[in-house]
Amino acid sequence: MVRKLLAGGLVLGGLALLVAFVWLPGWIDRALNRVEGEAPFEGSARAEALLDQFGAVDLHADPLLWSRDLGERLDHGQVDLPRLIEGRVAIQVFGLVTQAPVGMNFEKTRSDVPDMITLMAVVQRWPIRSWTSRRARAEHQAAKLAALAERSEGQLRVVRTRGDLESVLAARARGEAVVGGLLGLEGMHALDGELAGVDALFAAGVRMMAPTHFFDNRIGGASAGVEKYGLTELGRAAIRQAQQLGIVIDVAHASPATIDDLLEIGELPLVASHTGVQATCPGSRNLSDEQVRGIAGRGGVVGIGHFEGAVCGTSAEHVARAMDHVRKLVGVDHLALGSDFDGSVATEFDTTGLALIVDALFERGFSDDEVRRVLSANALRVFRAVLPD
Repeated sequence: MVRKLLAGGLVLGGLALLVAFVWLPGWIDRALNRVEGEAPFEGSARAEALLDQFGAVDLHADPLLWSRDLGERLDHGQVDLPRLIEGRVAIQVFGLVTQAPVGMNFEKTRSDVPDMITLMAVVQRWPIRSWTSRRARAEHQAAKLAALAERSEGQLRVVRTRGDLESVLAARARGEAVVGGLLGLEGMHALDGELAGVDALFAAGVRMMAPTHFFDNRIGGASAGVEKYGLTELGRAAIRQAQQLGIVIDVAHASPATIDDLLEIGELPLVASHTGVQATCPGSRNLSDEQVRGIAGRGGVVGIGHFEGAVCGTSAEHVARAMDHVRKLVGVDHLALGSDFDGSVATEFDTTGLALIVDALFERGFSDDEVRRVLSANALRVFRAVLPD
């Protein structure tokens, strides 16, 4: 009897592991990254023509976190390579998520609680080193993008330099269906507390770094952190090193004190890759008018998110409302797209629906040239100013 019970227990345990490794990652992905509208997401002829001509730059999406083949058109999630091409996305910044505390929220998130990315690293069978190292998690996701580019037959090209950027844009100007992928780090806790981590992640291809994600860390305080302090001594050194290498600094998720400190360091433009503004969607996650002015004063851009926490809704009109406020506050040259697609958010449309935002901007009086700047020109200006030769 005991042997039968043990055998039965082993069988049940094996089935449980099979479910965890095969079924659970996809179920979580589908549950968290929902598209609530009905495709196809088509805009007006005017909007579609602008996208055809200029393409789009999206400053933040997180599809590398999930167990998917991004080379295939999928029936779930918000981003994959075929849909990026259909959506006329010229440059997609792929976020690297390395820690997500259980119970994280926009107001006060502790870092000393169980971490969901550790579980995901195990059940998605990431390299064993990544189970304990946040830097290894970033490097693994970076390798996933490189592998996708390798097998994409030229449709996806990883952008590491200004030359890479211009090569992608030139190919698109010739009519080629090409997307540039640029890696952005969500939180410099992935340095694992070492300045050497900046060089290591730069070598892995990372070209945008945010000091913080949802929680305070050894680099600086987060907008959703407990203490919300500014940059630490290590943080200042890490930011200086990153800027010297040609890495764009991202203030998304940074505390007000950290943003103030970042505005004091160096002269290179900053980005807020995926955010909202408090004027249209109050909350500690979003930027105050003063912070928007500070970013604009450095020649930077504010990428407006497409999710509830950023714009208090999920429609293109909610996105356009936030953009219109920034335009009136500091001018259209400091606006960009920052979807947060596949960042555990529900959206009304996926990356094929950017023309809906264009039409919503037209409704608010944006000209064709202003929309061109929002879609791509502003973000490209920052990349050209910061990326290494």
